[in-house]
Amino acid sequence: MFKKIILIYLTSIFLIYSPNSFSIENKILVKIDNQIITSLDVNNEYKYLIALNPKLRNSKKKDIIKLSKRSIINERIKKIEIEKNFNNPEIPEKFLDRILQSVYLKIGIENINDFKKYLELNNIDFENVKNKLEIEALWNELILIKYSSKVNINEDNLRKKIQENNKLLKSYLLSEISFEVSNLNDLESKYIEISDVINNKGFDFAALKYSVSATSKVGGKLDWINENSLNEQIKDAIKDLKINDFTKPINISSGFLILKINDIKNIQIEVDIENELKKLTNFEKNNQLNQYSKIYFNKVKKNLQIDEL
Repeated sequence: MFKKIILIYLTSIFLIYSPNSFSIENKILVKIDNQIITSLDVNNEYKYLIALNPKLRNSKKKDIIKLSKRSIINERIKKIEIEKNFNNPEIPEKFLDRILQSVYLKIGIENINDFKKYLELNNIDFENVKNKLEIEALWNELILIKYSSKVNINEDNLRKKIQENNKLLKSYLLSEISFEVSNLNDLESKYIEISDVINNKGFDFAALKYSVSATSKVGGKLDWINENSLNEQIKDAIKDLKINDFTKPINISSGFLILKINDIKNIQIEVDIENELKKLTNFEKNNQLNQYSKIYFNKVKKNLQIDEL
């Protein structure tokens, strides 16, 4: 089961800074069930969001602080639900190590020792990083337990799709913004709002502000995805785009998706059909489980008493 956690989690990366040398008044800002969130918690959240997305330094601090507050609230909600469903919840060390590896590789660090040095240099507590990673991994495990039986994959269709594209592969390095609108009549105005933020403050900031996906904390960044792993609707939306372009809203099962192309590469290979089938199956499973995750999170949040002071 824990092997499946990694598949969902690879796009969900978290860091946390220790407080800097300057002092900050520590006040209780939010109460959620038996959890409290303080101004120091929000300040720490602000610091690691900046660390993950240096481009956010160009944004107004008050804007990032607001998003940081939302981010830590969401994390505490997940923690509360984890504690209700698991006794002494813990992720096996070897799986947590793999999650950590996905973190430091994404920021250009090659091994765990260099990663620890990087954290120390920036006054970041390594154990706090692990704790935050573990919360997200345990949440993913909870979603797997509750919803894995509902995942439906048609492997015959996926295999056929791979066989039709078994020579030259185009691969995309993408970022995403997954969002919802309560009324379809508001879609165009919402897109204009989001695209204005992308153009003025950058895609990273827009993802943090608008995206409901777990990747929002890393600016919506995804790993390399080959075109075999994309459905026809998405392939059609990005086929004529250049690097740094972004799509118009793409209709998906949970709402709408905006994709940005960070890089493109072409690979001439003889496709290993079984290996590609495995990757594409995992991709489809992750997509479906991510939708269930959002549905379940909204249900949990609705049933909690959240008081902002």
